[in-house]
Amino acid sequence: MKIIRLLTLVSAMFLWQIAVAKPSLPLLYEINLNDRSDDQFKVTLHVNGLTTDNAVYQFAATAPGTYQIMNIGRYVRSFKALDAKGRELKTQQISTNQWKFDQPEKVRTVQYSIAETWDTPVNEHKPYNMCGTSIEQDHVLINGQGVFGFPTGMQTAPIEIKIDYPAEWTVGTALDKNAKGYFTASNYDRIVDSPILLGRLTKATTKVAGADVDVYTYSKTDKIKSEQLLNNMQAMLNAAGQFLKQLPVKRYTFLYHFEDQSWGAWEHSYSSEYVIKEEEFSKKLADDMTSIAAHEFFHVVTPLNIHSEIIQQFNFETPTPSEHLWLYEGVTEWASDAMQLRGKIMDLPTYLDEQTQKIAYDKSLDTTYSLSKLGLTCYTDEGQRQYGNIYARGALVAGLLDIRLLELSKGKRGLREVINELAATYGPNKAFSEKDFFATFAQMTYPEIADFFNRYVKATEPLPYKDYYEKLGITYTPAISTGEKVPWLGMKPTFVDAKFVLTRVTDPLLKAGLQENDEWVAFNGQPVSMETVGKIQADLKQLKAGDAYDLTVRRNGQDITVKPTMLEKEALKQYVFEPNPQATPEQIQLREVWMRNL
Repeated sequence: MKIIRLLTLVSAMFLWQIAVAKPSLPLLYEINLNDRSDDQFKVTLHVNGLTTDNAVYQFAATAPGTYQIMNIGRYVRSFKALDAKGRELKTQQISTNQWKFDQPEKVRTVQYSIAETWDTPVNEHKPYNMCGTSIEQDHVLINGQGVFGFPTGMQTAPIEIKIDYPAEWTVGTALDKNAKGYFTASNYDRIVDSPILLGRLTKATTKVAGADVDVYTYSKTDKIKSEQLLNNMQAMLNAAGQFLKQLPVKRYTFLYHFEDQSWGAWEHSYSSEYVIKEEEFSKKLADDMTSIAAHEFFHVVTPLNIHSEIIQQFNFETPTPSEHLWLYEGVTEWASDAMQLRGKIMDLPTYLDEQTQKIAYDKSLDTTYSLSKLGLTCYTDEGQRQYGNIYARGALVAGLLDIRLLELSKGKRGLREVINELAATYGPNKAFSEKDFFATFAQMTYPEIADFFNRYVKATEPLPYKDYYEKLGITYTPAISTGEKVPWLGMKPTFVDAKFVLTRVTDPLLKAGLQENDEWVAFNGQPVSMETVGKIQADLKQLKAGDAYDLTVRRNGQDITVKPTMLEKEALKQYVFEPNPQATPEQIQLREVWMRNL
């Protein structure tokens, strides 16, 4: 998943061991999208043969790859169960996300309405918009966990979905249809894994490494077309095919939503979905979309084909973390850059600049917070404050691992090759052991890799950029003085649980009245949000050292306005990578291997 302006936020799934009572017939859901007046989904579920094992109807507490609490039950506006004659049966809400049937064996129909998440205010844990739901007059966005629930014990039951919608609408999704025209899925997890975008869409299609690739786009005022996006990303898709040798899916779907807000993207096994603010089509916009898509597209490898047993069946009731988030997101982010470098879409200076930016992001957070710990705490407030680093430090560590593997194999086998081997060994239906994976990886490669994991994934030893990149004939310098002074904010705003929180607050700002972890709510009277933060950043860049500004924060439920001044610091050119003109033939040879697919 990627979240705009936070480097790259957007994937692991987690196991729920449940007793499965598999029905003889699919669960059949109906959704009426012809009635969109009240921003609520009207859902009807047809069931038969429920028992006491299926007595609770479960809405999702979270969803794979979001790493946030969602509590979708908060959006339910009506809920009832009916028997075969249409008579209402007694139900009781027993928790935020659960409704209990008093007589489950008599239930034949479940009817409920559930509000869209985009325009429904909540006090906390607002779902990211690319992971939520939206109903408008000319389009609808469905993410499965935001609309559907399931009777307990039936998470693995096959599903059919009948959607009533305007005849002129186009539907974009990775789901297949049956002979009745219903969308089908093997289980509830697949429904959550397959967003649906309906409405006034454009479509474009191509073929990549044996897979059909579809692009569907909703653009509020028709400024952006699918064909434009696909034309720009075609080279990236080809590079991905070369990097992976062959795509592990036969069909892949990109869903683009351009309207009023930029939130980012959410990856899925067979599709990815993007929520971006609409603007005039430009090469920069297309390049930005391709960059994000490169990350999301690589998720067809991990976690689809490489995942622990925690992922086989997601726990929608209780969020369960995985230590191997570094693999699912960090390695994916590394691969999104590496495949572009090796596909000659990205040149070496640009690739090295990407590493510089990631180091700067890593240094802005707690460098004593290990990748293992981040994976295991990603659902907590503490972990959320560090979460963006899974895409910075995680990708940096993956890059170092690639260099180490190439060195140990004398240029014959890097991280790309090991990832492709893992995908072939495991695949969608075979999981690796959560607790044994580090040892398994080392056994597949070299004993030295176990030490690498212990030092840089499980622990937080300083990452050895200088030593490792020197193997490639590339020098690394932590800081170079420029002799200039530049304005400085003196703190680091961080996006946590849909809020901007102030971190790394320096003494001058503490004296001005700010505190660590204050929620930043306004700048010079302008509210701070995902929609306004871009303009606020631009306004801040106009300030000079000594300029005063109003900063409003929320602390313990109260808004407080302070008047700090812009600070000043020496401008340093930091985290500099440069090819060494005196590199040895051996270093140059390894660099050339590193820059191509083996």
